[in-house]
Formats: sequence, structure tokens, C-alpha cells
Amino acid sequence: MIRTTSLIAVALMFVGWLAIGDAADLKVIKSQKAKDVSVSLLSETGQWKSGKNEFVVAFTSTKDNSPVDVGKVTLNTSMPMPGMAPMIAGATLQPDTPPGRYRGTINFADSGDRQVTVSWDGPAGTGSTKFTVPVR
Repeated sequence: MIRTTSLIAVALMFVGWLAIGDAADLKVIKSQKAKDVSVSLLSETGQWKSGKNEFVVAFTSTKDNSPVDVGKVTLNTSMPMPGMAPMIAGATLQPDTPPGRYRGTINFADSGDRQVTVSWDGPAGTGSTKFTVPVR
């Protein structure tokens, strides 16, 4: 029994270490303030590219940089195309830990500047912000 408990404790510490290491390895793609919340778009490379992209959207307080649980989050992108309808892509987002972090994926057919809209609705209120992110 003691051996099993020890193994579980070591496993939980290892998983916790991996989660912390993962967060530390992320680079900022773009960060934007909206009212009392800072919205940061993060990835391993610090940029988006053509094809599938994995990223994190993190919400923190502008006062003390603590995580902010904003509830339901959406992220959509648009790229204007001269003489054509804009190219639109939406991300798939899932809540992560700690609260205020959301893991996402998005797919881009080609490169170019995207207008990104992040919206939220939850315990911290309702809000949105827009910014431009280049896709390389």
C-alpha cells in the first residue's frame, strides 16, 4: 500500500513538473490589453504558420498578472482578399489549467496577415479584443 501511494505521488509530481515546463516554454505571438484583462496568444514557436497550429490563449489580470477565469472563449480570424470574400478561420478551444488558459488549434490554408478576434463571456464579464497576427 505504501509503495503504491509513493508511486502515485511521484507520478503526480512528474505530471505537475511537465505542465509547468510546458507553460514556461511558450512564446508570445501577441498580447493585448482589454479593460482589466490582458489577452496573450502563445505558442512554442511564437508565431503562426500555414497549416495546423497549436496555441494557448491566456487571460491575466492587468493589476497583478494573476490568471483570470473568463468562461467561454472564442477565437476567429479573417483575412481580407481584394475582389473576393475574406478568408475566415475559427479556432477550436478547450479550457486548460490553470483557469484562464485555453488550448487551441487553428488551420490556415496560406500565409498573410490575419485579423484576430478573441471574445469571452463568463465570471469576469463579457469582452472582446482584436489584433493582427501574421501567418508565415
